Amino acid sequence: MTALALLALATPFFKIQVVDAGTGRGVPLVELRTVNNLVFVTDSNGLVAFNEPGLMDRKVYFHVRSHGYELPKDGFGYRGVALTPRAGGSETIRLPRLNIAERIARLTGSGIYRDSHLLGEKAPKLEERLLGQDTAQAEIYRGRMMWFWGDTDRASYPLGNFHTTGAVATIPSGGAENGIRYRYFGDKDGFVREMVSSNEPGPIWVSGLVVLGKGQDEKLFAYYARMKSLGEISESGLLRWNDGREAFDMVQKFDKAREWRFLDGHTLRDGAHQLGNLPPNVRVPADEKSLLDESAYEAFTCLNADGSVGSYRWQKALPPITPAAEAKLVADGKLKPEQVHFLPKDAAGETITPHGGSVHWNAHRKRWIMIFTRVGGKDSHLGEIYYSEAEAPTGPFRRAVKIATHDRYTFYNPVHHAFLDEDGGRTIFFEGTYTAEFSGNPEKTPLYNYNQVLYRLDLDDARLTFARQ
Repeated sequence: MTALALLALATPFFKIQVVDAGTGRGVPLVELRTVNNLVFVTDSNGLVAFNEPGLMDRKVYFHVRSHGYELPKDGFGYRGVALTPRAGGSETIRLPRLNIAERIARLTGSGIYRDSHLLGEKAPKLEERLLGQDTAQAEIYRGRMMWFWGDTDRASYPLGNFHTTGAVATIPSGGAENGIRYRYFGDKDGFVREMVSSNEPGPIWVSGLVVLGKGQDEKLFAYYARMKSLGEISESGLLRWNDGREAFDMVQKFDKAREWRFLDGHTLRDGAHQLGNLPPNVRVPADEKSLLDESAYEAFTCLNADGSVGSYRWQKALPPITPAAEAKLVADGKLKPEQVHFLPKDAAGETITPHGGSVHWNAHRKRWIMIFTRVGGKDSHLGEIYYSEAEAPTGPFRRAVKIATHDRYTFYNPVHHAFLDEDGGRTIFFEGTYTAEFSGNPEKTPLYNYNQVLYRLDLDDARLTFARQ
């Protein structure tokens, strides 16, 4: 019996591996589509386990498509490859990357290494309590990497957990390029527990994580919002992590007069203050007493009480300035384009409006770097990710470079996890929610849709030069 025949007995699958043409690393989230529209999507190792009756042992053409990666067109305008699938055989597709950022792995959901396991390849066996998760928040708390997410899908029913999901994360040997492992706070049924218990109706979303204190005196706080609808909050307040229960306790419920005086989004520490939102336009002294005291909060703005434009400053009376407000001031002729802090321009001179993201200090660049989703992008309304930097967390952020794109797909609420930085901050990692929502795309990517996807970015990449100030 030939070696090929023995292989065919060992595995019925033909291995297709898609690798980054520049790095040789497997590329997750690559779609291979046959002429008769059978669709296969690479797992986090860039693998597809192919065994399709009627399409084995004959030449098969695969259209190849992936967000931010692209094969050259052939003479008829097609981008793809012709392979001859044989049980036990393998082929490699080298895929050029257009993105500056490199896609590393899917972090949440089921079947992250599905095809690797089918092929008998080395791959971690992960907890698979859930199918999908929205918007990640993470902080180092008492030496543990704490991760929290919003709405979470389950396998047993279309409705899952809407009161926040949590986990403790570990990084495998070799660093974050090998993914992130989660130990979820689970329930007795094999699903996940609610991190914020409540009998009141409405999803509860957690954001604005803040760690105060040192060592075993550390306390973890978070902002929560109970949602009446996608854009309407029925209740909000502050939470504190309970180590005994491994869940959040409600410690303060806001009245509506509080308005903007809380930390939302992904927070950052700047000296004696904790800043929140994107852009970071609200701050409070970094201590528990101040966090609970609405009078301690300050907002960053250039507006005066009468609506006229003054200098950018921190103050307590007026709400914070936003990119949308800056854009209106420019349109009304009250603010010059070169005066804005949160509306960077790309190399073509086009204004890039941030939607969601994070700002962190970077030791390698010695700058505050912002990773954010653009609202109203050309390839996707909420799927284009940009890099910008400034000398202060409040900017001004003058220039931006697109680092990742998602064609007619959404990638919102990206977050750069500074505690995962490598090489002194030269290599950074960010994740975001990959979903068809808000994109107008009726096709949802199997396994990947409504989950977190991780990217890696080399800050010394020459293509980022324009963004460096």
